[in-house]
Amino acid sequence: MSIAQDFLSHLQVERRMSAHTLDAYRRDLDALAAWAEGQGAVIDTLDGAQLRQFIADEHRRGLSPTSLQRRLSACRSFYAWLLKHHRIEANPATGLKAPKAPRKLPQVLDADEAVQLVELPTDAPLGLRDRALLELFYSSGLRLSELCALIWRDLDFDTGLVNVLGKGNRERRVPFGSHARTALQGWRAESGGAATAPVFPGRKGGPITQRAVQIRIRQLAQRQGLFKHVHPHMLRHSFASHILESSGDLRGVQELLGHADIATTQIYTHLDFQHLAKVYDAAHPRAKRRKSGNES
Repeated sequence: MSIAQDFLSHLQVERRMSAHTLDAYRRDLDALAAWAEGQGAVIDTLDGAQLRQFIADEHRRGLSPTSLQRRLSACRSFYAWLLKHHRIEANPATGLKAPKAPRKLPQVLDADEAVQLVELPTDAPLGLRDRALLELFYSSGLRLSELCALIWRDLDFDTGLVNVLGKGNRERRVPFGSHARTALQGWRAESGGAATAPVFPGRKGGPITQRAVQIRIRQLAQRQGLFKHVHPHMLRHSFASHILESSGDLRGVQELLGHADIATTQIYTHLDFQHLAKVYDAAHPRAKRRKSGNES
């Protein structure tokens, strides 16, 4: 097993990275290894000057700033892991920077479009499932991978909270509103899901695939008359945008989203969850979670 494969195994087993993220890391390290081989070297012997040359060569080859940043991020993680395990004496990626990528504003649905999307009829085939999936997505701002991995035990219908295992194996609790709860309860009654069963199973009984959800959401958006490119992350962006517009509480939104980047989450680590729940209840268009066992 190569040293890069050792690192990828570490990401998969210890950090529990998704298959999609692992594939991205593998492609980036494969590109670095191929470049190093062309220089008559191997990746664990490269120095800072060589890494800067690698990034420069990739830039000249036409790689976008976003791709270069991702590639450099993989290098940083790889060499930090090598240093931690005493396989190198210094981290050659320290201080390296990629060209800045222009920041693109995320595309969102406005509140009326979001409601138009989620309020689809439930009498169609898989209608209850689709309604529950969309309501939960928009109600809680989950990542696609988080939604696909949910089992029924993760949902607490009494408190209106869902336990989520996010990036970096970090757990968080996110509220879901009364509309999502009603849709989920209807779907569970129809599907008969056991506590450890996937909330949204695929054809073979395991968790639904991310690709299947992407395709289904695009189909449902068109069926509901939204002729734009609607995708799972747009629902997450819409969730965040609508909460922020109503509350102005950026810290609360960041905590609800469970952002992994330390630069954006560090100042929110002591934010009280009860405050987050109040922000959610007051701001989300479809919140109105049950209080004291009653609908509000």
